[in-house]
Amino acid sequence: MKKLKIIKSTMLPLNMSNVDTDQIMPKQFLKRVERSGYGEYLFYDWKKDPDFPLNNGLYKGAKVLVAGDNFGTGSSREHAPWGLQDWGFEAIISTKFADIFRLNSINIGLVPIETNQENVEALFSKIDT
Repeated sequence: MKKLKIIKSTMLPLNMSNVDTDQIMPKQFLKRVERSGYGEYLFYDWKKDPDFPLNNGLYKGAKVLVAGDNFGTGSSREHAPWGLQDWGFEAIISTKFADIFRLNSINIGLVPIETNQENVEALFSKIDT
């Protein structure tokens, strides 16, 4: 695991609950065996919407993803954290992570930060201003 450091970055808001690994990294991109190159497939179907946060230039280069409750549910694919990290995220903040997603993230140095709903809502509010 990488040494922890202070992350100074724009935060990207993903104000959605129950985001599962199939949405983070769709199954059609799981055939690759390399651990890199997944960033372009991150939230592949959702990025078709021009209003999706990853398409917003304000958040370009964001290293922190602020997500709604229960992030990373679903299947245990490692590809979801790989894609998040390959996109450039170094940390994810949510109220809850699926256990296997949390472990897969920690194993590659992507930091999952759990906090209460009030703190997450405050972050969303700060990002929107």
